[in-house]
Amino acid sequence: MTGELEPSGDGGELVPPGELRASYADRDRVAELLRIAAGDGRLTAEELDHRLELALTARTYAELTALTRDLPAVAGAPGPPRELVRIDCGSSHAERTGRWVVPRRIEVRVRSGSAKLDFTEAVIIQPSVEIDADVRSGSLTLVTKPGITVDVNDVALRSGRVKDNTQWSPAAPAMLHIQVSGQVGSGSITVRGPRAPRRTFWQWLLRRPRPRAPYSPA
Repeated sequence: MTGELEPSGDGGELVPPGELRASYADRDRVAELLRIAAGDGRLTAEELDHRLELALTARTYAELTALTRDLPAVAGAPGPPRELVRIDCGSSHAERTGRWVVPRRIEVRVRSGSAKLDFTEAVIIQPSVEIDADVRSGSLTLVTKPGITVDVNDVALRSGRVKDNTQWSPAAPAMLHIQVSGQVGSGSITVRGPRAPRRTFWQWLLRRPRPRAPYSPA
């Protein structure tokens, strides 16, 4: 594997990934990342306008990558998504949280520990991801938000459990579809939303109500 892709059709030279043609969706995702960076104070209004104009007329992945290369929060996000991420968890805990880039495919092996994939702040640069899960006696947790759908119908069960606790509104704009396959032995796969932060000591002492979880139904 050389990292280069061969275009369909007869003959022709190998095309580096950066020279692959970008789609409308690719341009829109980079534009959204630029708006987030401006909201964080990383870009001025003039810089945002200039980069948005370039993003919406970009032809290749390389042109899109150049627009976010100096933005730490999204570095590397506009390029072709990573094809595969492997997570192998024995008796420990493994997780992906914060602004991690969602690949096209994830292989998760959990023997007796736990793994968590939190998609609530993840950088999503393609419409779907496939998760191949092998959960023996541990647990795999997927944390989602409105606009993220999960299909766990292809998971084979032995004595374990698979449960989707989310009830997001179908009216939410579609962001990502997660297709889960594989098997569960005596462990579990759980899909849920983000949990509410715990009350501080002073909030408890003053009997203030618990904070609402993000994306909770009104």
